[in-house]
Amino acid sequence: MPPSESGHPPTEVTSSALPARRWAGGVALLILGIVGFVLLSREPARPKLPPAKPQAVRTRVLAVQPREFPVVLRAQGVVRAREEITLSAQVSGRVARVSEQFEDGSFFAANEILLELEDEDYRTAVAMSEARLRSAEAARQLALLSHRRNEGLLKDRLLPEAQAEVTEATLAQAQADVNSAVAQLERARRDLERTRIRAPFNGCVRRRGVGPGQLVGPGTVLGSIFSVDEAEVRLPVAVRDIRFMELPEQARRGATPGDSGQGGAGLSLTSPAEPAAEVTLTDPLDPASALRRVGFVVRTEGALDENSLDALLVVRVPDPFGLSSGKPPLRPGHPVTGLVRGRVLTNVVVLPRAAVRELDRVNFVHREKLTLSSRRITALWSDEEHIVVPADAVPADHLVATTQLVYAPEGAKVEIIPETPAAGASPTNAVPGGTNHPVAARRTP
Repeated sequence: MPPSESGHPPTEVTSSALPARRWAGGVALLILGIVGFVLLSREPARPKLPPAKPQAVRTRVLAVQPREFPVVLRAQGVVRAREEITLSAQVSGRVARVSEQFEDGSFFAANEILLELEDEDYRTAVAMSEARLRSAEAARQLALLSHRRNEGLLKDRLLPEAQAEVTEATLAQAQADVNSAVAQLERARRDLERTRIRAPFNGCVRRRGVGPGQLVGPGTVLGSIFSVDEAEVRLPVAVRDIRFMELPEQARRGATPGDSGQGGAGLSLTSPAEPAAEVTLTDPLDPASALRRVGFVVRTEGALDENSLDALLVVRVPDPFGLSSGKPPLRPGHPVTGLVRGRVLTNVVVLPRAAVRELDRVNFVHREKLTLSSRRITALWSDEEHIVVPADAVPADHLVATTQLVYAPEGAKVEIIPETPAAGASPTNAVPGGTNHPVAARRTP
């Protein structure tokens, strides 16, 4: 190779040095990219802010006091007749006449004739029985005269003793024939009377099963009827609620249940002379209906319901069809809602159902500290609107929180929401069924 102009020999670049330089440059670019990504992705430091003040929980509250609470049980039942029977024929015959009152839905009075059978054969049987009786009485009279005559002859020893005994036996046979004739006459008269089917009580016809001219025999179903003087309703009651009821069997036994032993809550007892529990019946199908009746619990059924395992209170309602009072009829088969008046719970606190969380937890607010706390409760009684608990379940220096709280930490500060008063009314929290207790609206500073 010729020398360069500078006098130095030219540098010879080999083909193996070029790939090594390229690889070193790529690695350097990759390292610079990683370093740049790390530097750019790092979050810049921010100044620390002071911790936020805890926000007060806002709720409405209710002041409660120990009081009495009358237990009212609500149950559903169906009206049914107190007595419902099937009329059957006792003798054979053709239907001769059907009363106008023996029609479906017709009312009738006790002992009224509903249906008559042809009675010619039975009148003939009565006449024959009467004739047989007269014949038997005549035979007895002859036997009696013969026996008396033979007794006189026997005393004078003019007649053998064996012949006197024969006349005595003949007299006894004649007396037996008279007794048999009397019995047959009574039976014939009863059969004649049975051709007229009478009503055993004041009632209504549910269904007539025969018509004029139809031939019937003993046991033939003529129709079904039910009484209208009284109706009955069976109301299912949970076994645990029976202790709050005034049951007739307790009054008859003079039983007085002992202390319930539930947090100081007592029961006012009813003397045996007091009437049974009163029940108000209304129409659940039509709330605006004028149907409203008062009945009384007369007994409880001896066995529990097989399906629900509830006890059944039997409620008796007088004059269900309003025949005497003029009230709307309470027909068998009509569903009703029964409000049963039970015992009176004493020394209890009544809470609105909206105040209970998780079925058995209630939030309380300290009157002075305005802090939130919660505790579990055991209800003595509950219905659609109220939860009744012993008086000692609510601390005396606490209010009951009634607002649905999503966040309710223990010991949190509370801001009481004032009640919005109606026109002309002061802001109060009302205890259901009791006295209104005002609660001042206080705010935390």
